[in-house]
Amino acid sequence: MEQIRSFIAIELPEEVRKVLAHIEAQLKKGKHSGVKWVDPYSIHLTLKFLGDIAADKTGEITKAIEKSSQGISPFHLEVKELGVFPNFKRVRVVWVGIGGEIDQLIQLQKRLEANLAVLGFAPESRPFTPHLTLARVREGGSPAEQQNFGQLIASTKFESAYGFTVDSVSLMRSQLTREGAIYSQISSVGLK
Repeated sequence: MEQIRSFIAIELPEEVRKVLAHIEAQLKKGKHSGVKWVDPYSIHLTLKFLGDIAADKTGEITKAIEKSSQGISPFHLEVKELGVFPNFKRVRVVWVGIGGEIDQLIQLQKRLEANLAVLGFAPESRPFTPHLTLARVREGGSPAEQQNFGQLIASTKFESAYGFTVDSVSLMRSQLTREGAIYSQISSVGLK
């Protein structure tokens, strides 16, 4: 049986991806080593990582997405600030924060967790923190380099928040290659 590495996500409009590309370009000027940048045109808002699934399970998963999105109307989100995990002195992940109608987003994500648990997908142990990953920092950088990178991120500001409407949720495929992951949509469920 064919296995598909997959996740559920909100895909971003072109304008938001352009903003993310601009921010990445600003941060890359610092020329920090050990930083693996995410292609801004493949960035998405992950709601649930599923891992390897049997290809014949995609229909069931799409139905769970449909059930989870019932009664949730399209809602507004915005990208608005830079942040890091775990902290600015020891940067591991660089992200852009999400604002707007977060209650709707969290409700959708909780419903997905519940409906996917019925299908055997373990609920996430960490609380859902909506963000868009821009980069990951590899182990091995000196503490001074990491702190320097953290300071660059902390001092890089958004001119303003950039809003978009969420009107669908997608089941995505992730194919790992030497150049990075390639994402493609398996199915999409519209919010009504």
